[in-house]
Amino acid sequence: MNTLNELKCTFPARSENESFARTMVCAFAAQLDPTVEELADLRTAVSEAVTNSIVHAYRNAEPGTITVTVRLLPDAVIYVRIADHGCGIADIAQAMTPLYSSAPAEERAGLGFTVMQSFTDRLTVTSKPGRGTTVTMRKKLTHEADKGTGGCS
Repeated sequence: MNTLNELKCTFPARSENESFARTMVCAFAAQLDPTVEELADLRTAVSEAVTNSIVHAYRNAEPGTITVTVRLLPDAVIYVRIADHGCGIADIAQAMTPLYSSAPAEERAGLGFTVMQSFTDRLTVTSKPGRGTTVTMRKKLTHEADKGTGGCS
């Protein structure tokens, strides 16, 4: 994978760090000159992935860590990997089913993966029970200049 630039950050899986994670990813992605809409999509997908780690990975345990890796790839592709070392997911296919949740009492439960899929071009989830979960997302960005709208290059 030919990487143009990369950022890696590890932080505690605490709810107050969710906004930090999405802002960090979007600020780094700004190098690719995304549209406001693309940034909003990326912000939402990252928010869902980080929130899943915060809410589900370390349930009933001290908060562990979340590692976010962002890579800027050729052709204006952004790669985002969000990994935790929490409880993991036994059945990924079931977990990715819309409205399924391992925590049905949670508000908005069961839509995280669906939201991530709808705001990215590719979503991959790998997990091992007791070892953690990794969510990888890719999104091809279009530059405003490429659309003929006179954006900055």
